[in-house]
Amino acid sequence: INIIIFHYLPMIGIVVAFKDYKIDKGILGSPWNGFKNFEFFFTSGHAWRVTRNTILLNIMFIAANTISQVFFSLMLNEIKNKFFKRINQSIMFLPYFMSWLIVSVITMGFLEADTGAINKILMSWGLEPVNWYGTATVWPVILVILNIWKWTGYGVVIYLATIIGFDTEYYEAATIDGASKLQQVIHITLPLLIPTIMILTLLSIGRIFYGDFGMIYGLVGDNAILFPTTDVIDTYVYRALRQMSDFGMSGAVGLYQSVMSFIVVLASNQLARKFRSDGALF
Repeated sequence: INIIIFHYLPMIGIVVAFKDYKIDKGILGSPWNGFKNFEFFFTSGHAWRVTRNTILLNIMFIAANTISQVFFSLMLNEIKNKFFKRINQSIMFLPYFMSWLIVSVITMGFLEADTGAINKILMSWGLEPVNWYGTATVWPVILVILNIWKWTGYGVVIYLATIIGFDTEYYEAATIDGASKLQQVIHITLPLLIPTIMILTLLSIGRIFYGDFGMIYGLVGDNAILFPTTDVIDTYVYRALRQMSDFGMSGAVGLYQSVMSFIVVLASNQLARKFRSDGALF
Protein backbone atom coordinates (compact mmCIF):
# COMPACT_ATOMS: atom_id res chain seq x y z
CA ILE A 1 0.00 0.00 0.00
CA ASN A 2 2.82 2.42 0.87
CA ILE A 3 4.46 1.76 -2.50
CA ILE A 4 1.20 2.46 -4.32
CA ILE A 5 0.52 5.66 -2.36
CA PHE A 6 4.02 7.15 -2.39
CA HIS A 7 5.44 5.78 -5.66
CA TYR A 8 2.68 5.05 -8.17
CA LEU A 9 -0.06 7.58 -7.40
CA PRO A 10 2.34 10.57 -7.70
CA MET A 11 3.09 9.42 -11.26
CA ILE A 12 -0.20 11.07 -12.25
CA GLY A 13 1.79 14.32 -12.11
CA ILE A 14 3.62 13.25 -15.28
CA VAL A 15 0.82 14.87 -17.28
CA VAL A 16 2.20 18.26 -16.21
CA ALA A 17 4.92 17.73 -18.83
CA PHE A 18 2.24 17.90 -21.54
CA LYS A 19 0.27 20.84 -20.15
CA ASP A 20 0.51 24.59 -19.87
CA TYR A 21 0.31 24.28 -16.12
CA LYS A 22 -1.50 26.99 -14.18
CA ILE A 23 -1.45 26.92 -10.40
CA ASP A 24 -4.98 28.24 -10.06
CA LYS A 25 -6.37 25.61 -12.46
CA GLY A 26 -4.42 22.65 -11.10
CA ILE A 27 -3.16 19.62 -12.99
CA LEU A 28 -6.49 18.49 -14.42
CA GLY A 29 -7.77 21.97 -15.24
CA SER A 30 -4.69 23.27 -17.03
CA PRO A 31 -4.83 23.20 -20.86
CA TRP A 32 -2.88 20.64 -22.88
CA ASN A 33 0.00 21.94 -24.99
CA GLY A 34 1.41 18.73 -26.49
CA PHE A 35 5.21 18.61 -26.71
CA LYS A 36 5.80 22.36 -26.41
CA ASN A 37 7.45 21.95 -23.00
CA PHE A 38 9.93 19.48 -24.48
CA GLU A 39 10.45 21.75 -27.47
CA PHE A 40 11.27 24.65 -25.16
CA PHE A 41 13.99 22.62 -23.45
CA PHE A 42 15.56 21.07 -26.55
CA THR A 43 15.56 24.34 -28.52
CA SER A 44 16.87 26.44 -25.64
CA GLY A 45 20.48 25.88 -26.70
CA HIS A 46 21.36 24.43 -23.31
CA ALA A 47 19.92 20.89 -23.60
CA TRP A 48 23.09 19.33 -25.04
CA ARG A 49 25.38 21.14 -22.59
CA VAL A 50 23.53 20.20 -19.42
CA THR A 51 22.92 16.61 -20.60
CA ARG A 52 26.59 16.18 -21.51
CA ASN A 53 27.77 17.61 -18.20
CA THR A 54 25.33 15.46 -16.22
CA ILE A 55 26.42 12.24 -17.91
CA LEU A 56 30.16 12.96 -17.93
CA LEU A 57 30.26 14.07 -14.28
CA ASN A 58 28.27 11.02 -13.18
CA ILE A 59 30.53 8.67 -15.16
CA MET A 60 33.57 10.21 -13.46
CA PHE A 61 31.88 10.01 -10.05
CA ILE A 62 30.95 6.35 -10.52
CA ALA A 63 34.39 5.32 -11.75
CA ALA A 64 36.35 7.31 -9.16
CA ASN A 65 34.12 6.29 -6.25
CA THR A 66 34.19 2.61 -7.17
CA ILE A 67 37.99 2.58 -7.38
CA SER A 68 38.49 4.51 -4.14
CA GLN A 69 35.85 2.55 -2.21
CA VAL A 70 37.19 -0.85 -3.26
CA PHE A 71 40.79 0.22 -2.64
CA PHE A 72 40.19 1.54 0.88
CA SER A 73 37.94 -1.38 1.81
CA LEU A 74 40.78 -3.73 0.84
CA MET A 75 43.24 -1.66 2.88
CA LEU A 76 41.00 -1.60 5.95
CA ASN A 77 40.39 -5.32 5.68
CA GLU A 78 44.11 -5.94 6.10
CA ILE A 79 44.32 -3.93 9.34
CA LYS A 80 44.38 -6.40 12.22
CA ASN A 81 44.19 -3.91 15.08
CA LYS A 82 40.42 -3.55 15.59
CA PHE A 83 40.67 -0.24 17.46
CA PHE A 84 42.85 1.38 14.79
CA LYS A 85 40.60 -0.08 12.10
CA ARG A 86 37.45 1.42 13.65
CA ILE A 87 39.07 4.84 14.06
CA ASN A 88 40.09 4.92 10.40
CA GLN A 89 36.67 3.75 9.27
CA SER A 90 34.94 6.39 11.41
CA ILE A 91 37.17 9.18 10.07
CA MET A 92 36.46 8.10 6.49
CA PHE A 93 32.70 7.92 7.17
CA LEU A 94 32.50 11.36 8.81
CA PRO A 95 32.31 13.44 5.57
CA TYR A 96 29.14 11.56 4.60
CA PHE A 97 27.25 13.41 7.34
CA MET A 98 28.46 16.86 6.29
CA SER A 99 26.13 19.13 4.34
CA TRP A 100 27.30 20.30 0.93
CA LEU A 101 26.82 23.89 2.13
CA ILE A 102 29.39 23.27 4.86
CA VAL A 103 31.67 21.61 2.31
CA SER A 104 31.28 24.65 0.03
CA VAL A 105 32.48 26.95 2.82
CA ILE A 106 35.48 24.69 3.49
CA THR A 107 36.20 24.54 -0.25
CA MET A 108 36.09 28.33 -0.51
CA GLY A 109 38.69 28.49 2.25
CA PHE A 110 41.01 26.48 0.03
CA LEU A 111 40.16 27.95 -3.38
CA GLU A 112 39.39 31.63 -2.72
CA ALA A 113 41.51 33.72 -5.08
CA ASP A 114 43.13 36.11 -2.56
CA THR A 115 43.09 34.33 0.78
CA GLY A 116 42.66 30.66 -0.21
CA ALA A 117 45.11 28.17 1.26
CA ILE A 118 46.05 26.65 -2.11
CA ASN A 119 46.89 30.01 -3.71
CA LYS A 120 48.95 30.97 -0.67
CA ILE A 121 50.94 27.77 -1.08
CA LEU A 122 51.39 28.44 -4.81
CA MET A 123 52.60 31.98 -4.12
CA SER A 124 55.03 30.73 -1.45
CA TRP A 125 56.55 28.55 -4.16
CA GLY A 126 56.87 31.53 -6.48
CA LEU A 127 53.95 30.50 -8.69
CA GLU A 128 51.05 32.59 -9.93
CA PRO A 129 47.73 32.25 -8.03
CA VAL A 130 44.84 30.60 -9.85
CA ASN A 131 41.37 32.08 -10.11
CA TRP A 132 39.63 28.80 -9.31
CA TYR A 133 36.13 30.26 -9.38
CA GLY A 134 36.81 31.78 -12.79
CA THR A 135 38.31 28.70 -14.48
CA ALA A 136 35.64 26.27 -15.64
CA THR A 137 38.01 23.58 -16.95
CA VAL A 138 39.36 22.64 -13.50
CA TRP A 139 35.99 22.13 -11.84
CA PRO A 140 35.19 18.59 -13.06
CA VAL A 141 38.38 17.48 -11.29
CA ILE A 142 37.52 19.49 -8.16
CA LEU A 143 34.01 18.00 -8.08
CA VAL A 144 35.36 14.46 -8.49
CA ILE A 145 37.84 14.95 -5.64
CA LEU A 146 35.15 16.31 -3.32
CA ASN A 147 32.74 13.56 -4.32
CA ILE A 148 35.35 10.91 -3.49
CA TRP A 149 36.07 12.57 -0.15
CA LYS A 150 32.38 12.60 0.78
CA TRP A 151 31.23 9.18 -0.46
CA THR A 152 34.24 6.89 -0.01
CA GLY A 153 33.50 6.13 3.64
CA TYR A 154 29.90 5.22 2.85
CA GLY A 155 30.90 2.81 0.09
CA VAL A 156 33.68 1.28 2.17
CA VAL A 157 31.10 0.15 4.74
CA ILE A 158 29.24 -1.81 2.05
CA TYR A 159 32.32 -3.37 0.48
CA LEU A 160 33.95 -4.14 3.81
CA ALA A 161 30.80 -5.89 5.02
CA THR A 162 30.83 -7.96 1.83
CA ILE A 163 34.50 -8.89 2.23
CA ILE A 164 34.00 -9.95 5.86
CA GLY A 165 31.28 -12.34 4.67
CA PHE A 166 33.64 -14.25 2.33
CA ASP A 167 34.41 -17.85 3.26
CA THR A 168 37.79 -17.90 5.04
CA GLU A 169 38.55 -21.34 3.63
CA TYR A 170 39.51 -19.73 0.34
CA TYR A 171 42.23 -17.70 2.06
CA GLU A 172 43.39 -20.61 4.21
CA ALA A 173 43.82 -22.79 1.13
CA ALA A 174 45.65 -19.99 -0.67
CA THR A 175 47.97 -19.49 2.32
CA ILE A 176 48.79 -23.21 2.37
CA ASP A 177 49.60 -23.01 -1.35
CA GLY A 178 52.01 -20.15 -0.61
CA ALA A 179 49.97 -17.24 -2.01
CA SER A 180 50.98 -13.80 -0.78
CA LYS A 181 48.49 -11.23 0.56
CA LEU A 182 48.57 -9.38 -2.76
CA GLN A 183 47.92 -12.57 -4.70
CA GLN A 184 45.00 -13.40 -2.40
CA VAL A 185 43.51 -9.97 -3.00
CA ILE A 186 43.93 -10.21 -6.78
CA HIS A 187 42.79 -13.81 -7.24
CA ILE A 188 40.25 -14.24 -4.42
CA THR A 189 38.91 -10.99 -2.96
CA LEU A 190 38.48 -8.96 -6.15
CA PRO A 191 36.75 -11.76 -8.15
CA LEU A 192 34.35 -12.35 -5.24
CA LEU A 193 33.65 -8.60 -5.07
CA ILE A 194 32.73 -8.28 -8.74
CA PRO A 195 28.98 -9.09 -8.30
CA THR A 196 28.68 -6.43 -5.57
CA ILE A 197 30.60 -3.91 -7.66
CA MET A 198 28.37 -4.58 -10.66
CA ILE A 199 25.13 -4.25 -8.68
CA LEU A 200 26.20 -0.98 -7.00
CA THR A 201 27.37 0.35 -10.36
CA LEU A 202 24.02 -0.51 -11.96
CA LEU A 203 22.21 1.28 -9.14
CA SER A 204 24.41 4.33 -9.73
CA ILE A 205 23.83 4.18 -13.50
CA GLY A 206 20.10 4.36 -12.75
CA ARG A 207 20.62 7.99 -11.76
CA ILE A 208 23.19 8.87 -14.40
CA PHE A 209 20.83 11.51 -15.88
CA TYR A 210 20.36 13.10 -12.46
CA GLY A 211 22.97 15.55 -11.24
CA ASP A 212 23.75 15.91 -7.55
CA PHE A 213 21.87 19.18 -7.14
CA GLY A 214 22.96 19.75 -3.53
CA MET A 215 26.60 19.31 -4.49
CA ILE A 216 26.65 21.29 -7.74
CA TYR A 217 24.51 24.20 -6.57
CA GLY A 218 26.12 24.30 -3.14
CA LEU A 219 29.62 24.56 -4.62
CA VAL A 220 28.97 26.48 -7.84
CA GLY A 221 25.73 28.38 -7.15
CA ASP A 222 24.84 30.89 -9.88
CA ASN A 223 28.42 31.39 -11.07
CA ALA A 224 27.75 31.47 -14.83
CA ILE A 225 31.50 31.31 -15.61
CA LEU A 226 31.55 27.69 -14.44
CA PHE A 227 28.36 26.61 -16.25
CA PRO A 228 30.15 25.19 -19.35
CA THR A 229 31.52 22.28 -17.28
CA THR A 230 29.33 22.17 -14.15
CA ASP A 231 25.78 23.05 -15.17
CA VAL A 232 23.67 19.87 -14.97
CA ILE A 233 20.03 19.17 -15.78
CA ASP A 234 18.88 19.62 -12.20
CA THR A 235 20.53 23.01 -11.69
CA TYR A 236 19.29 24.21 -15.09
CA VAL A 237 15.71 23.24 -14.26
CA TYR A 238 15.97 24.90 -10.85
CA ARG A 239 17.09 28.20 -12.40
CA ALA A 240 14.40 27.98 -15.09
CA LEU A 241 11.74 27.25 -12.49
CA ARG A 242 12.96 30.05 -10.21
CA GLN A 243 13.21 32.65 -12.97
CA MET A 244 10.20 31.72 -15.13
CA SER A 245 8.02 29.57 -12.82
CA ASP A 246 7.52 27.18 -15.75
CA PHE A 247 6.28 24.01 -14.06
CA GLY A 248 5.44 22.38 -17.38
CA MET A 249 9.02 22.62 -18.64
CA SER A 250 10.45 21.29 -15.37
CA GLY A 251 7.98 18.38 -15.56
CA ALA A 252 9.04 17.68 -19.14
CA VAL A 253 12.72 17.61 -18.22
CA GLY A 254 11.98 15.37 -15.25
CA LEU A 255 10.16 12.92 -17.52
CA TYR A 256 13.05 13.09 -19.99
CA GLN A 257 15.49 12.21 -17.19
CA SER A 258 13.36 9.30 -15.98
CA VAL A 259 12.83 7.78 -19.43
CA MET A 260 16.52 8.05 -20.38
CA SER A 261 17.61 6.60 -17.02
CA PHE A 262 15.18 3.70 -17.49
CA ILE A 263 16.62 2.96 -20.94
CA VAL A 264 20.20 3.13 -19.67
CA VAL A 265 19.42 0.81 -16.74
CA LEU A 266 17.81 -1.78 -19.04
CA ALA A 267 20.76 -1.66 -21.44
CA SER A 268 23.34 -1.82 -18.63
CA ASN A 269 21.51 -4.68 -16.93
CA GLN A 270 21.51 -6.68 -20.15
CA LEU A 271 25.24 -6.13 -20.59
CA ALA A 272 25.84 -7.13 -16.97
CA ARG A 273 23.75 -10.29 -17.42
CA LYS A 274 25.83 -11.30 -20.45
CA PHE A 275 29.03 -10.75 -18.46
CA ARG A 276 27.90 -12.34 -15.18
CA SER A 277 24.37 -13.46 -14.37
CA ASP A 278 24.87 -12.87 -10.64
CA GLY A 279 25.84 -9.26 -11.27
CA ALA A 280 22.52 -8.23 -12.83
CA LEU A 281 19.75 -6.48 -10.95
CA PHE A 282 16.97 -8.48 -12.59
